[in-house]
Amino acid sequence: MSDLPRTLVVRLDSAGDVLLAGPAVRAAAAGSSYTALLCGPLGERAARLLPGVDEVLVHEAPWVGLDPAPVSARQTAALVDAVAAGRFDRALILVSFHQSPLPAALLLKLAGVDWIAADSVDYPGSLLDLRHQRAPHRHEAEAGLDLARAAGFALPPGDDGRLRVLTPPPTTELTGTEPYVVFHPGAAVPARALSPERAARVAAALAAAGHRLVVTGGPGERALTARVAGDHSLDLGGATDLRQLGGVLAGARAAVVGNTGPAHLAAAVGTPVGCLFAPVVPARLWRPYGVPHVLLGQQDAPCADTRARRCPVPGHPCLNGVPDAAVVSAVDALVSGGAPGDRLATEPDRGATV
Repeated sequence: MSDLPRTLVVRLDSAGDVLLAGPAVRAAAAGSSYTALLCGPLGERAARLLPGVDEVLVHEAPWVGLDPAPVSARQTAALVDAVAAGRFDRALILVSFHQSPLPAALLLKLAGVDWIAADSVDYPGSLLDLRHQRAPHRHEAEAGLDLARAAGFALPPGDDGRLRVLTPPPTTELTGTEPYVVFHPGAAVPARALSPERAARVAAALAAAGHRLVVTGGPGERALTARVAGDHSLDLGGATDLRQLGGVLAGARAAVVGNTGPAHLAAAVGTPVGCLFAPVVPARLWRPYGVPHVLLGQQDAPCADTRARRCPVPGHPCLNGVPDAAVVSAVDALVSGGAPGDRLATEPDRGATV
């Protein structure tokens, strides 16, 4: 019987958040006999792509998300029962800088998890056994890994700490064999995407510059991707699940995408990213991680740090104001290897344990 703990990692929220939890999950898995990931419905597909995950538990938490679920005694009890059945010795609760881990910690304690660690600015009482203070301005992926390290988990030898997913499937039957660039124009939060009109013009400019463009999007974005692809690009809107999208991104020379899940999926498969990054959240926390990338967008726009879901500034200038030539230049630099590489986490600047 293994002396290593059974560990539960919690990362509620969206697919992008779950992908950013990947390095922390791998560290936990390296020091555990069994590792489960508790996520929300929007993160489930991403959770099943992460190396090191033995089991995925899904709960629609009423304290997170763009459209939170109502509080349900039945669903809450079902979660407590599911966690109790897992007989977990330890848990890491990963949250963004503006979130509290305490609702999840309470439920895990009720489920019998003996030892729980999380970043928390709020007094946790007896809910946390390790109350960790997140280092200022820490990228989400680095912050999660900091917490794992503070809890005694380290990445295995040879793991560089970048984002990673299980090997995606080949997708040449979708994309063809000629070199291409991916353009993913949509985002779950409208403030983080170009307007459809601007996206269509950007796509036309990239195609005119000689890039074979593959336009991607979810099932609900088919009208958008058709408009953006026009008659000059390949439209794969609604044609891929998340795993297949990983394959399409892995085959691309570069990807142009907003601050949304596919940007982190591109990073996880090692593809350079031209990121149309609306500053409603700080780029230093959410930029593409571990790959060469170029940030596009006015980072000091009036909407900066507002966490707005819809742009509060008429005309959405922080993104719509990005010139076509700037996007083309960014893609050219990424494709040629001229864009700067990403700085990974270093040992200094860890959070403090209190």
